[in-house]
Amino acid sequence: VQLQASGGGLVQAGGSLRLSCVASGRPFSFYGMGWFRRAPGKEREFVAAISWNSDRVRYTDSVRDRFTISRTNAKNTVELQMDNLKAEDTAVYYCAAANTAWAPARENEYVYWGQGTQVTVSS
Repeated sequence: VQLQASGGGLVQAGGSLRLSCVASGRPFSFYGMGWFRRAPGKEREFVAAISWNSDRVRYTDSVRDRFTISRTNAKNTVELQMDNLKAEDTAVYYCAAANTAWAPARENEYVYWGQGTQVTVSS
């Protein structure tokens, strides 16, 4: 599976961005999908995940109620709508495909990774 993320950019605090990740290769609907991020000087961390049929979603506490993950299997796409952005959301965001159809939060359950897209939130 090849993953291509896009949609990052520079936004003021309180603003919104929508990240998109398009998959190619193996059937997209087999995989749970996730978003991770790496802030400057920090380890990569889990942000959100969604199961193969969108029945299960999970978020890290710091983004719950501000971010929404969704997917469209017919378009091989997973998206992350980010609202009310904060300076601490500044990071490189990565989409990833899991080795399960569910929505894992652990990084070691993801086997395919996109190249990352930069999100910068100015305060």
